[in-house]
Amino acid sequence: MDVYNRNVYEFLFHNPISGIPQIIDYYEENNQLILIEEYISGYTLQERIHSGKLTVPDVLSYLTDICNILEQLHAQNPPIIHRDIKPSNLIITSYNRIVLLDFNAAKQFHSGSSNDTVLLGTQGYAAPEQYGFGSSSPQTDLYSVGIVLKEMIEALAAPPQYLLTIADKCTQINPADRYKSASELKNDIASCLETGSIKSDSHGFLKYVPPGYRTRTPWKMLVSTICYLFIFWLCLSLELSNVTTPVLWLERFFILAMMLSVVFGCFNYLDIQKLLPLCQHKNKLVHYLGIVLLNVLLVFLLMIVLIIVEFIFFPA
Repeated sequence: MDVYNRNVYEFLFHNPISGIPQIIDYYEENNQLILIEEYISGYTLQERIHSGKLTVPDVLSYLTDICNILEQLHAQNPPIIHRDIKPSNLIITSYNRIVLLDFNAAKQFHSGSSNDTVLLGTQGYAAPEQYGFGSSSPQTDLYSVGIVLKEMIEALAAPPQYLLTIADKCTQINPADRYKSASELKNDIASCLETGSIKSDSHGFLKYVPPGYRTRTPWKMLVSTICYLFIFWLCLSLELSNVTTPVLWLERFFILAMMLSVVFGCFNYLDIQKLLPLCQHKNKLVHYLGIVLLNVLLVFLLMIVLIIVEFIFFPA
C-alpha cells in the first residue's frame, strides 16, 4: 500500500479484533507497506445487493455485525476510525456474517485534532468532515454505515419505515445529530428485531411523517412540497356542474383522499403495503403489480364510501 497509517496496522497486528482479517505480518519498504493478512472466503455486500435477494432480516443482521466491529474499533485508546466503509469492503462469509476489509484509510482518533485536509475514503460514502468540514471521529464511520444502509434499502421490495429512519439519523450533516456511538445504533437495531420499531422513537411520531419528508433530504422535501401543493390545489379547485356546494366540497375531499392514497400506497406509508401480500413479493415485477392493485383497491373503496355518504346525506 502507498497510503496507510502504520500505527493502525501495528495495533491491529498486536491486538486482533473479531470481524476483520487477522494480520499475519507486515513490513515497510520504499515508503510502501507490505501486508500479509488472513484470506476471507465469501462475496461482497455489493454483490448481495445487486443480486436482488436481500431481505429485511439480512439487513438487520448485517448492520448488527458492522456495529459489533465498530464497537471494538471505537473502544480502543485512541479509537480507530475506518473511514472507508462501503459495500465492496464488506465481505459476507459462508456463515452469513460480515467481515470488514481495507484499513488503508483508517486513522486513530484524537479529540481536538485539526480538520481533515485530504480525502481518504470513497466519494459517496465519505462523511462531510472527510472533505475538510471537520475532523474524522467515530460518527464518521456511522455516516458511512447510513449510506450503506440506504443502498440496502433500495434493494428491498418493501423497506419498513424504521430502516429509513435509522439511515436518516446516521447520515445527518452535523455529526452531533447522528448516533453517538455504534452501541446506540445497535440498540435501535435490536429494538427493530424485537418489536419492529425504533426504541429511541418513544412517542412513535416518526412513522407518521408523510412520504418525501422521511429522509429529510432537501431536494426530496422540496419536490414533495411542490407535488403535495399541486395535488391540494388541483382537488380543492375542482369544479363540477349540477351539484350543490356541500356535495361539491364532499367530492373534492374524496378526490383528494384518492390521490393521496395513491401516493401513500406507492411509498408504503405506515406500512400500508402489508395489506396486500403481493406487495411483499421479492420479485420486483410482482411487487410493482401488487402496488398497482393496492392503489386500485384503495381508490375503489373510497369511491364506494363516497357513494354511500352521498346516498345517505344527499339523496337525489
